[in-house]
Amino acid sequence: KPIIAGLKSIKLETEPGTYFWCACGKSKDQPFCDGSHQGTAFNPIEIVVRKKKLIKWCTCKYTKTPPFCDHSHRELPGYK
Repeated sequence: KPIIAGLKSIKLETEPGTYFWCACGKSKDQPFCDGSHQGTAFNPIEIVVRKKKLIKWCTCKYTKTPPFCDHSHRELPGYK
């Protein structure tokens, strides 16, 4: 199971480009991958942003719409 990195989304005005979302929860560069998944069964999810937009990146890692927040964190222990 992934590590819960946070109990709320990270909202970022995201520039066009390729991004790798951390799926394991271990990255120190949330919500993006820093390679901390090495040696685990997890792999980052690649996303290509074509034009600048606000993205709500998931940090709980339990979203059903990775890498985007779907508010699954509201169902996790510790959420207030």
